[in-house]
Amino acid sequence: MNHNPAKTDSFAENEAAAEPRLLRDQYGGVDYDSLPDVIQWFLDYDQRVAVIKHAKVEELFQWKQEQSRRAGEDVFNFNRAEDRLAIGILQSIAHNPTERELHAWISQLLNTLEQASKTTEQVSTSYQLNINNAQSVVAESTKIPATRTREGFLIDCWLESLCTAEVRVLGWLYQEFYGRPFHPENF
Repeated sequence: MNHNPAKTDSFAENEAAAEPRLLRDQYGGVDYDSLPDVIQWFLDYDQRVAVIKHAKVEELFQWKQEQSRRAGEDVFNFNRAEDRLAIGILQSIAHNPTERELHAWISQLLNTLEQASKTTEQVSTSYQLNINNAQSVVAESTKIPATRTREGFLIDCWLESLCTAEVRVLGWLYQEFYGRPFHPENF
């Protein structure tokens, strides 16, 4: 048998990219220390999560942080949107330790996502915004004359990106934790 190390290494990399790995302790319980690696896998290999690293989404995140600071909100200053996503996922797991609680949280995120998506679509249509092809969503939003409408639109754009990524990872973790896929009608 002809052994080709390059082929084996490539195969191993493809296998690693195929699915994240949530580690278990010696008793079969979740090894929570493996959660950052799972989140990183999604950031590296899942397009719905990796969108959080896109320049347009990063700009929205930085805009939202600045708006929160100006409004005097007590917010933690994250360097990047992906840091905000990772901490949000870890906090979601910590604050929702049972299946019922995590299910309720994911349901809330889905409701927020649905509302944000509908609003961004309506506002984009009303003001003839082309956010998909724009270099900057923030710049494109200047076509909206009313400040509150523009700010609400940008917040909804950010929430749409954040919730999409968070739901994707939490949905996968839900299945890993509880042995069944998340479904709105589980409870």
